[in-house]
Amino acid sequence: MTLHDTYTLHTSYIDRYGVSVNPIVNRYTRLVGIDHPIVQEGLGPFRTPKLAAAVSNAGGLGTVSMPGMPADIEAGARTFREHIEECASLTDRHFAVNIPVGVDGNGVVLPFTDVYIRMVLDARSADSALATQLTVLTTSAGFPGDYIDMIRDAGMIHQHKVGSTRQAVKAADAGVDVVIAAGFEMGGHAPSKAVHSYVLIPSVTEAVDVPVLLTGGARDGRSLASALAMGADGVAMGTRFIASTANSDWHPGYIQAILDANEGDDVAFDGVYGPCRGLRNTASMKLTDHRSTAGEVLDAVELTRWKIESMQRAQTHGDVEDGLVLTGQVASAIHDVIDIAEFVPSMASEAADILRGLTASLPEPSPVLL
Repeated sequence: MTLHDTYTLHTSYIDRYGVSVNPIVNRYTRLVGIDHPIVQEGLGPFRTPKLAAAVSNAGGLGTVSMPGMPADIEAGARTFREHIEECASLTDRHFAVNIPVGVDGNGVVLPFTDVYIRMVLDARSADSALATQLTVLTTSAGFPGDYIDMIRDAGMIHQHKVGSTRQAVKAADAGVDVVIAAGFEMGGHAPSKAVHSYVLIPSVTEAVDVPVLLTGGARDGRSLASALAMGADGVAMGTRFIASTANSDWHPGYIQAILDANEGDDVAFDGVYGPCRGLRNTASMKLTDHRSTAGEVLDAVELTRWKIESMQRAQTHGDVEDGLVLTGQVASAIHDVIDIAEFVPSMASEAADILRGLTASLPEPSPVLL
C-alpha cells in the first residue's frame, strides 16, 4: 500500500475553476463529512460547546464533552443537553459528543454512562435538525459493549478510544466505526498500558481495518503528517485546542498554566477511570496519598467526586495549584494562543505540504531488468 492509497493530497485550497479544495481527503473525512482530518478531543468534565463549534466551523470535528458526574445524574444529563444545543446553535457543521464508559469494581457500567448515552440518542430522535449535526459519538475509558449496537441502530458514527492494540482489535471486531489510539503522553485520562503514540499507532493501524486517529502529542501539521505516515487517518487534539481564542469558557489562568509549562512539568496520577495526566502541583501530588487538599482521607466515592470537582475548579476558577490541571506532555511545546478558524486549515495544509515534499524528494524506482 502506498501513501496515496490511503489519502489524497491536493496542491492548493483553490482549484483552477475557483472551487475550494481541501488539502487532505481520506476515508475518515469522507465518513464523518468534514474538511480536514483534525478532531477536538473530549475534554470532560469541562464546558466545551463554544470550542467544539469553533473546530467544526473550521472544517474539523468538534466535540461536546460530558459535564461530569453530579450526584443528580438527571440534572447532569440536562446540562449536557444544554451544551449540545448551544453547540448546534453556533455551527451548521457536524460535531461529536464524548461519553466515558465508567465501570465499578465489579465491572458494572456506572449509571451516568447509560443516562448520558440515552439522552444523546433521545435528543437526536426528538430533533431531526440536531440529528443532522450531532452525528458522531465517542466512547472512552471502558469497553462500550452493548452500547455499540445501540449507537449503530441510532444511525450515529461510533468512535472508541483505546490504549492498546488488543483493545483496538476488540473494538473493531465488535463493530465500532473508528478507533482513536491514545498514546500515554496524552492529557487527561491516559491509557493504563502506558504505550506511547510512536509505538502504538503503527501497531494499531496494522491490526484493524477501520479508520484510526492518533491522540497524544499532536500539535501542528508535522504531527498530522507523521500520524498519516504511520498509517493513521487523522489526529485528535485536546491541549492544543485549549489554548485558543475560542475557548472563552475556560479561566485564563488554566490556559496560562499550559503556556508556562516546561518539559517535565507534567505527571501521571490516579484519575477517575485510571491513570490521568496533568501538571505537577499540590493537587496532583496529594493524590499519591489519596487525600483531598484539606488533608482528610476520603473513601472511593468521595475521592472520585473530589477529583472531578478539583478538575472543574481549575477550569472555571483558575485554581491551578490546588486544582487538577489536565494537560498532555505537548503543553511544553505550546507557547501561543491560536485562532482556530485559521489554525485548522493551516495545519492540514502544512501536513499536505510536508508529505508532498517528502514524496517529491524520493528517487523514482529503478526499472526491474528481466
